[in-house]
Amino acid sequence: MILIKRNIPNGITMANLIFGFLSIGSSFLGEYQNAAIFILVGMMLDSMDGWMARKLGAESPFGKELDSLADIVTFGVSPAILIFGTTFSYMGMTGLIIAGMFPVFGAIRLARFNIDEETSVKKYFTGVPITAAGGIIALLTIFNFVVPEAAVSAIYTLLCVLMVSRLKIPSLKDVPIPKYGTIITALLLSLIVVTRYNAAIEYSNWIIFAILAYLVFMLIHFLLKKKRLSEK
Repeated sequence: MILIKRNIPNGITMANLIFGFLSIGSSFLGEYQNAAIFILVGMMLDSMDGWMARKLGAESPFGKELDSLADIVTFGVSPAILIFGTTFSYMGMTGLIIAGMFPVFGAIRLARFNIDEETSVKKYFTGVPITAAGGIIALLTIFNFVVPEAAVSAIYTLLCVLMVSRLKIPSLKDVPIPKYGTIITALLLSLIVVTRYNAAIEYSNWIIFAILAYLVFMLIHFLLKKKRLSEK
């Protein structure tokens, strides 16, 4: 029982990795909207594994390394292949090299995060997290009907730079959960609408299920935090 408890967070991390692989496969098949969906599902899973590990007392160096390896695939390699297929493919090998910069900068960002012992207590991130950067690439793909290709290229370049920059990005850890939850809920519900009625997205039900599960996760997080504060 203890062994199962300790490996629940690792199971969530490996599910994140699997969705990263599914995204890569979908890009190879030319199903770019589906590839973006799988990245977003992985993003939600990534937000859960660390929280689950802390709640279960299952944090470990192994889990931390596994999480980084999963992140570089799901939020580094997958978005790079996705944006090559949607934006840079006409450039051939040059486009591949440009797209390849995304996982390179992402790996630098992850390595710097892993050796920063004060990260857990800081109120900010140094550079844009690779998870956020990869998620933005996925969202740009889903909303490509309103985002010009030139803007996508510019945002991609900016994300690469911001990942390795020393810019202080505010952490959302100290944002009151109700306010944070309202913003995220509005974004996720709008995403449900777009994916549900976009004929190019074959696996729209996946994102709907993932979003509903994530909202339940946020509700549990809020209730536990409220209980903890009331006990003080």
